[in-house]
Amino acid sequence: MKVVQEEDRLLSSRIALLRKKIHNEAYLGEAIQRIALVLSNELLEARRGEKYYEQRKGGK
Repeated sequence: MKVVQEEDRLLSSRIALLRKKIHNEAYLGEAIQRIALVLSNELLEARRGEKYYEQRKGGK
């Protein structure tokens, strides 16, 4: 029970910190950049896998 209470306290403090950060324009800009980078990397990896699959099938 004590461990759950400690986890709840830590989660609550983390949420409070994030609530403060979302009002910071610089933080939001950096967060958006990180999200865009992750998504771009995932799209590129998916595309590379697609090309590999097409080559194995005999496509371009």
